[in-house]
Amino acid sequence: MPPPKLLKSIRRQTHACHIGQDSAIIKIEDGVKLGGFRLDRNDTEPALLLTAQGIEKRFGSMRALKGVDFSLNHREVHAIVGANGAGKSTLMRAIAGMHRIDSGSLTVDGREVHFSSPRDAIAAGVSMVTQETSLAPHLSVLENIFLPEFAKPGRLNWANNRRQAIALIDELQISVGFSLDDEVGRLSMANRQLVEILKVLALDSKVIFLDEPTTSLSPYECDKLLELTRKLAERGHSLVLVTHRMEEIFAATDRLTVLREGATVVGGIRTDSIDANELIRLMVGRELSNIYAHHETRPIRTTRKILQVEGLSAGPMVKDVSFDIAAGEIVGLGGLVGAGRTETVEAIFGLRPVERGSIKFAGEAFSPRSPLESIRSGIGFIGEDRRTQGLIPDFTVRENLMLVQLSLQNHQLVDYKKSEARAHEVVRRLGLNLSRLNDANILKFSGGMQQKIIIARWLLASPRLLILDEPTRGVDIETRSTIYKALRELSDEGTAILVISSDFEELLGLSDRVVVLSDGRSVADVPVACLNTQRLTMLSAPRRSAHLIGAMLTRIAQQFNASCMWLHYDDDYVFCLDSAHSEPVAGMLQKGDFFPFSATVLSQPENANITIATIRGKQGQAMGAIVLLTNDSAKLPLASELDRIVHHSLHTSESVAA
Repeated sequence: MPPPKLLKSIRRQTHACHIGQDSAIIKIEDGVKLGGFRLDRNDTEPALLLTAQGIEKRFGSMRALKGVDFSLNHREVHAIVGANGAGKSTLMRAIAGMHRIDSGSLTVDGREVHFSSPRDAIAAGVSMVTQETSLAPHLSVLENIFLPEFAKPGRLNWANNRRQAIALIDELQISVGFSLDDEVGRLSMANRQLVEILKVLALDSKVIFLDEPTTSLSPYECDKLLELTRKLAERGHSLVLVTHRMEEIFAATDRLTVLREGATVVGGIRTDSIDANELIRLMVGRELSNIYAHHETRPIRTTRKILQVEGLSAGPMVKDVSFDIAAGEIVGLGGLVGAGRTETVEAIFGLRPVERGSIKFAGEAFSPRSPLESIRSGIGFIGEDRRTQGLIPDFTVRENLMLVQLSLQNHQLVDYKKSEARAHEVVRRLGLNLSRLNDANILKFSGGMQQKIIIARWLLASPRLLILDEPTRGVDIETRSTIYKALRELSDEGTAILVISSDFEELLGLSDRVVVLSDGRSVADVPVACLNTQRLTMLSAPRRSAHLIGAMLTRIAQQFNASCMWLHYDDDYVFCLDSAHSEPVAGMLQKGDFFPFSATVLSQPENANITIATIRGKQGQAMGAIVLLTNDSAKLPLASELDRIVHHSLHTSESVAA
């Protein structure tokens, strides 16, 4: 704990400047509000743009759509809501020409249309961003954005296309984390989704369907993307949003349609005429308890470390990551897109080489040469893209369920009976119908049911460590509740669980601790009781000047023979983002340390001398405080001198982030 003098100095400083980041929480208060702006409701009767009446669709004997009605107005954002398997994606695909409609009618701008392919729909101004991306992995980002142009006669003007793509990215107003020349197959799932959105925007479609567009985005990026939907609506586009995140539905949409079991429950009601509880009842036919209700103070029964990662470096995205996880503990990896979360767990699992650092598993040095070696050691991994990382489309549902068992056996003959009883128990735990195990095509399952099969596969394997990357991407609230319950039961049985999620509420609701990554480095390791979404967003914020600040701390600590710390603080907690120490000083903090902002709990003597300066970016925004502690008051600089040193150290370099 730092000395009371440090706290008093920081409290005085708090009145002079505000340290921190703006909140990225989506709030609903006094009407509908997103980020920092209010949605203006238009009470005049809007003009219809698209109508679908009596839409029927069958897949073999399964009736996926049962006479669905849907209407979309000009310049609106409309949500299609329902549990997994309700028919949301099927309806959108049918309207967008990806599925042939068995019966029913479609009109666009008052004209009846018949789409036999997505190309027909695109020509009529109807496009779709799918949940599972439909990009060409071996082509560049730029080529994928203008992929539909390849079908047109004549030569492409790539210089003009590049300018248009740059303008589209500027319009998104989010950090995309890739260049136009990058190969799409090498991008993260989140960045591939952004490329899909750019591709649809390049078509300038009148109707844009967005199927779970924010599933791999952070709260800040979700805020920006949903704000973009409003801008697109104002410019004349109409958007249809499928999402399972309640806050997005209420914050960003004008009307909503609820589907259940392939039929319309309610259609085209104003979003502000309904509340979340009523919407859930319409979706699932009953009320759900709090899906995050669990032990905020759940005791971890053992301190036995299952995984210890120290100074991990793996490729350009993972630079310096350290954390550990105990048996029976659920640890979240937090951060924004591009922070290196997925790349970190891929290195642990043997999917990418480790350049520096060390990994210990169950107390032993661990450096897997392949995922199979990790699996046989007792590590399970569920990737963020279930289509390419989790499923084999040519296998039956039962074969997909038993994949891990197949990989662990040493003989060629497959004996399902040996694991049949255990498989049935796991499947029932996740609420799956046993009869569906005999289905030949797993792609007929909804996204939520596919995810349940993948999770059931690993529950069946009883791993010592289970890694999940975006475990509830594209699944409804009822399926989430089932998955959370299964994971908590698994952790209670002693399995260590490591979770990556861009949904900060999910991360805080499920985890015991959160390890925060920013720009490929671990910057904090905090119990969830000390976090909220605003604080987690602040800790996750990219700091491209972090290495410069770190070098500056070292120079200042050596110059004054002191302890130098980079702190962030709010009304409740102080966080140490980085530190450097020349000699031990009472009250010094290490990188990642945090403590309650309360002088009443501190009892150390005031034996350290303190100077505080503010770090500011090129635009003058506060980026934290530099705190200098020393035992030698003669060497302590004045606050004005420390301010000058900090400003000169950072702003003489052109690489400092603005």
